[in-house]
This record gives sequence, structure tokens and C-alpha cells, in this order.
Amino acid sequence: MKKFTDFGLNETLLDALSYMNFEEATEIQEKAIPTILEGKDLIGCAQTGTGKTAAFVLPTLNQVAEEQSDGVQVLILCPTRELAVQIEQQIQGIAYFTNASCYAVYGGGDGVSWEGEADALKGGADIIVATPGRLLAHIARGYVKFDTVKHLILDEADRMLDIGFYDDIIKIIKTLPDERQSLMFSATMATKIRQLAKQILKNPEEISVAISKPAEGVTQKVIMTHEEQKVAVVQHVLGDKDDFNSIIIFCSTKKKVERLARKLKQKGYSCQGISSDYEQEAREEALRDFRSGKTRIMVATDVMSRGIDIKGIDLVMNYDVPGDAEDYVHRIGRTARAKTEGMAVTLISQEDMFKFSKIERLIDRELDKDQPPKSIGVGPQWRSPERRSKGRGQSNKKTNSVKSDRSNKGSKPSKQREERKKEKSKNRLLYEALPNPKK
Repeated sequence: MKKFTDFGLNETLLDALSYMNFEEATEIQEKAIPTILEGKDLIGCAQTGTGKTAAFVLPTLNQVAEEQSDGVQVLILCPTRELAVQIEQQIQGIAYFTNASCYAVYGGGDGVSWEGEADALKGGADIIVATPGRLLAHIARGYVKFDTVKHLILDEADRMLDIGFYDDIIKIIKTLPDERQSLMFSATMATKIRQLAKQILKNPEEISVAISKPAEGVTQKVIMTHEEQKVAVVQHVLGDKDDFNSIIIFCSTKKKVERLARKLKQKGYSCQGISSDYEQEAREEALRDFRSGKTRIMVATDVMSRGIDIKGIDLVMNYDVPGDAEDYVHRIGRTARAKTEGMAVTLISQEDMFKFSKIERLIDRELDKDQPPKSIGVGPQWRSPERRSKGRGQSNKKTNSVKSDRSNKGSKPSKQREERKKEKSKNRLLYEALPNPKK
């Protein structure tokens, strides 16, 4: 394992790292930092908790410190305001001993924050960390000049594409100089990520670290649970003791977040809910309380699964199995960070069995399936997709025939699919809500 002193970084950065007690580089940092220092384009694939942010912050800060110039030199794009704030805070900490300045640009603020962002974009900051929609709103005003930008970084690129920021990203890139270094970091390497990489990167180096594998320190536990048993099972896992100090419980919908958080509060647990329905100020306050330990349990939708750096989480619960197998890795990646240990508990209902079988294929591991305590009752019995298929026998042919007839007549989008589209659209608006600068 290399130490940060082995990379030839600026002395001021090494002083900052020493002050923060950072000595050894993680695998993604060891692979990415030399490539970035050489000025090459890079596409990096690394899951949550591998030190990805520092992997691009350190070498770009090193270049900013050594090549002072007027105007914005580094532009970092990310999907959410929470991640923008987190990256800015990390840059501020590492850049403490340098002259480099950084500013976060994201939606949901007031007129004062808008003016501060505008000043930074006009050349008042060396590094800009921005969400795409908010940045485009500033660009539309005509005062943003990016002719001095030397480094473009896309963080959580897969998440930005999931939210629907592809067109926004392309529009922003068109405002940048052709001669620049471009870096793209993603937790997954899906086809759409590779397509975007071909458009914006030039002969990039490619590195991958621990793709789609939970951290070794995570103890994964599965409990077969009927929907009506879930609240009782959650209480059983939490117990009366404070075995777990910091807990995140992931739910599939905002309604479930509200209902579970309310029931846990009624039982006397220190609990807070958070989802995209919350106002920005309420979300930030909830995160502050959780980070400080004032709140022990955070019940959340997947807005919390990526990019939010909260140390010391020792239990992650999946109240619902995520629809995307990759999201399972991101969720449980909230615990056992930086080589620590943690526990991940997943509740599987009968409807979630197929989704969890895909997760097991992804992580290349079959997990034991436990039953709830006898006092709660018997949960559903686990059946693999192969067993379910064989059990249907001839009835499958009839079902397939019906499906075939429906497909020939043309099918309408399911209600669930339409709801997902509306959810994605609403999330994007919430991330990028544009305030009225005249207020």
C-alpha cells in the first residue's frame, strides 16, 4: 500500500493530509492519482466508501496549487446538493494550507446564495462543485465564463444519468475549452456510462476497484418477512439495547419512510425520516442531527444511499429490497467504511424474492435466509427463481400464451412504470429547484 508521500504531491497538501492523519492511500487513490497527475483523461469505477473523492480531489488540487491563474480552473459535476456540499467540505479541508478556493453551486437556496454562486462563477473561486440544473440556470444568465477551466470531473456519473441529466451535462461541456483534462467516476460501468465516456473523454485510462462487491467488513443478514410483519421485525433487530449507535433504514417509498419513522418515534426511538419530499433546510438539519449523533436512526429513501459521507454507521437495514441490484451494494456500503465493521439486514417479502436473487448473483454469494422470531410469526419460505419456475408446470404455458396475446395487441405502460417516471421527474426538480434571485 502506497503512502501519500510517494506521489510527489505539493508540500502544502502533504501538510494538510498529515494534519488530518491520512497516511496510506486506498486502492482507487493509488491507481488514480498518478494517472491524473500525468494529465491523462480517466474513467474510474469504484463503489461507495473506497476513497473515490480524494482520488480526484488531491491531484487536481495539486495542479491548482502549482498553476495559479484567474478564473475557474476545476469544474466538478455531481447529481445531488448533498454530494456537492460534501465534496466542497472535503476540498476545503484538504486545501486549508493552499491558496485554492472552492464554492458549491446547487439548487434550493435563496437569493443570497444565488448571488454568492454568481460571484464564484464569475471567477471568484478556483474550483466549482455544481449540480447540472443549477449550473445551467447560471449559464443562461450569460455571465458564466469557463474559458479558464483545465479540469472537468463527473462524480457519480451513473446517478446523474439515472436522474436524467444527460442533456444538461452535454450542454455544460459545450461551454468548456476543448483542451482540458476530463475525469469520470461512477459506481457502475453500464453501457450508457461508456457511451458518455466516449463523447467527453480522450483516450482515457480505465481503472476499476471492487465493482459491485460489498465491503468485507459488512455482516449481511436476511430475514424472510411478510409485509405486515416488517415493523415488528425492525423493532426486534433494534432491540432494547443500544447495540447499534448509528442506523440507516432504507424504504422503497416516501410514504413508507413517513409511516416507519412515525411508528419508531412512538416506540421511543430517536428517529428521523428523510426523502426528496423534505425541504432542503429540513434535509440538511436532519443530516446534521444524524452526523452529530443527536438522531440515532435515519429512515430514508435512496436519496441517502450514495454520496453522503457519514462515518460510524454500524447498521443498515433494507426495509424493502431495492429494485436495482447495484443499489443494494450502495445501500449497505453506508456501513463498514474505511475497513471498519458493520451489519446489513434485509427484509424479504414474497414479492421481493426474485429481486433478491438478482442481488445474490451480482455479489456472487448466497446468503442464509432466517425466519422472524416465533413471537412475530412465520415468514414466507424462500424459493429460488428456478424452483418457482419448475413449480408452475403447465400453468406457465397458459400464462405465457396470455402474455403473448397481450403483446400482439400492444401493451400500455404499467401504472408502476408511470409512477417511477413521475418520481424521477419530481426528484430532478427537487434537486435543481431554481430560486428567484430577486427575493
